[in-house]
Amino acid sequence: MKDISITTLTDMTIGLASGTSDQDRFNHLIDVIRKAIHCDSVALLSLHGDTLNPIAIQGLTRDTLGRRFKIDDHPRFVEICRSKTAVKFDDHCDLPDPFDNLLVDHEGDLPMHSCMGLPLIYSDKLLGILTLDSLTPGAFDAIPNRSLDALAAIAASTLKVAMTVSQLEHQAKQIQQRFEELNEEAWDRDGAEMVGDSTAMKTLKADLEVVAPSNFNILINGETGVGKELVARSIHHLSPRKKQPLVYVNCAAIPENLVESELFGHVKGAFTGAEKTRSGKFALANGGTLFLDEIGELPLAAQSKILRALQNNEIQPVGQDNVENIDVRVLAATNRDLKEEVNEGRFRSDLYHRLSVYPITVPALRDREDDILLLSGYFLEHARRKLGIVQIKLNSPAQKLLSLYNWPGNVRELEHVINRAALKARARCAQNKLIVVSTEDLGELRPISSKHDTVEEPTASSTTVSVTHNNLGLKESTEEYQRQIIIHSLTQANFNWAKAARELKTDRANLTRLAKRLGIEVSKKHQLSIS
Repeated sequence: MKDISITTLTDMTIGLASGTSDQDRFNHLIDVIRKAIHCDSVALLSLHGDTLNPIAIQGLTRDTLGRRFKIDDHPRFVEICRSKTAVKFDDHCDLPDPFDNLLVDHEGDLPMHSCMGLPLIYSDKLLGILTLDSLTPGAFDAIPNRSLDALAAIAASTLKVAMTVSQLEHQAKQIQQRFEELNEEAWDRDGAEMVGDSTAMKTLKADLEVVAPSNFNILINGETGVGKELVARSIHHLSPRKKQPLVYVNCAAIPENLVESELFGHVKGAFTGAEKTRSGKFALANGGTLFLDEIGELPLAAQSKILRALQNNEIQPVGQDNVENIDVRVLAATNRDLKEEVNEGRFRSDLYHRLSVYPITVPALRDREDDILLLSGYFLEHARRKLGIVQIKLNSPAQKLLSLYNWPGNVRELEHVINRAALKARARCAQNKLIVVSTEDLGELRPISSKHDTVEEPTASSTTVSVTHNNLGLKESTEEYQRQIIIHSLTQANFNWAKAARELKTDRANLTRLAKRLGIEVSKKHQLSIS
């Protein structure tokens, strides 16, 4: 054969792009080569350190694929690997052929024959070699070097693509496996069990088992501190998406001017400060679950964007013309009455109905009296491990006090009370192996004599806020009550006005104006004063 035709090179290039797997591409490559260059065998070998491994062969016995050829043991391979162009060994070359006795349908040493090797170089790096053998002497002499260079370049590209794809696939599998392991570790580490045997909790667990395996978006309702995030994590863990990401977003913590970028991402230069392209939370949660906590705090403009994402399964990053398809399940949580918010025009009705396909209500702790001591034991055990205590328990009066308290801060308040009590009890009984928590350690918890004596507490407060009348009129009494609850909320929020406003279900600006009118001031040293 005198030359390799353009048609042959084209067929090789097409095979590079059309193969369904690496092995398909390798087999297509050597098949085209063997049809274009008449030979009795052809072998594609990849380089691994100082060894060549056959990855595709024709005309050689099948066991050749299992062999590993150390380069220094085979002089012909040494010459091919050192060369930058095709190496043709003449018919009388006395260097041993690595494929002696491996030619199909030929027993014993090979007679005088033609042999050629092409180094497969990509970006100045040797990736492997291609060898051809023919029992016809001088079979390769007439093939121009430029054609062999083109053939070698295509073969090297095929090998490079295959190696890169294989490496990426391996890395992706490792990342996915590690991600799944971290998901499970986080689930076990963070204590994701939903503790409780009360009727309300049994109903909740039954609802979760029904809805979790579906792909429905879910609205989780409940007071502050009841454990809405735990419910969301449980739904994700019980769903087919459990091995995919669960991405958490606190909607109340995102500045209004950054909501769209935070949720949907942006491209470089989309706005001042956008120094690089950034993926949004929807994109990060693709294939998994997105948990939008405190969704009632989102502005109307952002709500419309979320509605589009839910309706069309697509998002549009800020500054990008094209939309991106996504597959995300949305779990939304709120302590607000979204029906009332819809009526007041603060929440889109279409988004509300899109989210509340299967609404879940998490019961308040005061409606789960049977679970209070179970949860207390659960939190005590966590505190024991964290504090290095051998054993810790509640005495009977402490158990009774916990059962009688109204728990306006719900499960979160109970957890904090138990942790503080464990610390106090350990300090008081430092020398004892058994630490006993008493009512003294629990602090001031106002018990209630019966359910009928239950008084609704402000959600921002975990203790009672009371006003002594002192012959004040209605207006003065109201202002005094407002003053006390704002001071208490600010203290609980560590003097964070935005957080206090969210707990009191009002705007930050309105809260600061009201506080100013009531004479409440906060110094830079976080000291409260009343003028």
